[in-house]
Parts: sequence; structure tokens; C-alpha cells
Amino acid sequence: MTDTISYFGYGSLVNDCTRPANGVAVPGRLSGWRREWRIAGRMGNFGVCSLTVRPDASREVAGLMVREDASGLPDLDEREWRYERCELAAGAFRPDDPSLPPMAGFVYTARAEHYRWGDADHPILQSYVDCVLAGFLKYWGEAGVREFVQTTCGWHVPILPDRDEPFYPRAVKIDTQTQALFDDVLRKGGACWL
Repeated sequence: MTDTISYFGYGSLVNDCTRPANGVAVPGRLSGWRREWRIAGRMGNFGVCSLTVRPDASREVAGLMVREDASGLPDLDEREWRYERCELAAGAFRPDDPSLPPMAGFVYTARAEHYRWGDADHPILQSYVDCVLAGFLKYWGEAGVREFVQTTCGWHVPILPDRDEPFYPRAVKIDTQTQALFDDVLRKGGACWL
């Protein structure tokens, strides 16, 4: 057993506020995977739709390879309970910094019983989208926000506007200018709201 674990974050795990402070995050790209709004299930008394990735040799996904203490794995697995761990192929993750070597690790993918598109009864939470996009904004700027929207499948799933009273447990505060940026990019990317 090693002292650390490494995993690829492609959604809320890109936002530093959602991970333990002792982790080290390396931005980069994971080749051979596609990101989708394709986990539907219950969160408390209501249905929600979450992000996942699936293998696709023609695609790549921007995100972070995070290294943290292995003692955090049980908490991470509990957080990602709708997912299973999948070991990544050697060299699949390439850091944005070309001086760094490819990195090994795992990624969380949807368990079969949760793998389905969301709908009006299982919408995407705006507070979840805000959390994800805030992470992409920090690491890749406005271009990263646009790329996330353009390269993520499933924007036919409606967004629940819960920004003022967030249901997402890891919601983050964003200013009104950033909210307007996110909403504009989402609209132009084909997103719709309930």
C-alpha cells in the first residue's frame, strides 16, 4: 500500500474548495475519455443529474490529476458512491506543463445502475455547475469554461436554478459578474433551465 493516491478530477473535484487542502493538483488532459451529464439518482428527497466520464478513443477531457494522502480514500469513495474507480492507462494523463511527465492514477466512472441521462425529474443543479465552472475558470480562465461546456455531452438535461438556495452540498459563492459569464456560456452552449 502506498502513502498517496492519485485520481483524475473532471467536475467538482477541479474546484480546490471541494478537496482536502493537503492535496497537490496538476492541471492537464486525459485522453480517451468523454465527459457527460449521465448519472441520475436521488439526493435526499429529490432527483439530480451528475457528471461522469466514459471511454471514447476520439476525445480528451481537461481536468486535474490530484495526489493526496491515501488515508483520504475512504472519504473520497464515500463522496463518489455512485461511481467506481477505474485505473487509467499508462500515459493517458498529460500535464499542461510539458516539463512534467505523464502521470498514473484512477478516475471515477458511473456505476451501471446510475448511468442514465437526467431529465426534468433529475435535473442538473445550477449550484453544482457553478462549483465545477469556478474550478475551470481558476485553472484555464474563460477559455476553460467555454471548453468545458463545448466538450461535455448532455446539455439537453435541464438545469435547476438553485443558486440562491443551493441544494448542492459543496456549493461555492461566486460574484454576479462570474454568474453572468457562466450563464452566457451555458446559453450559447445549448443549456436549458427548468
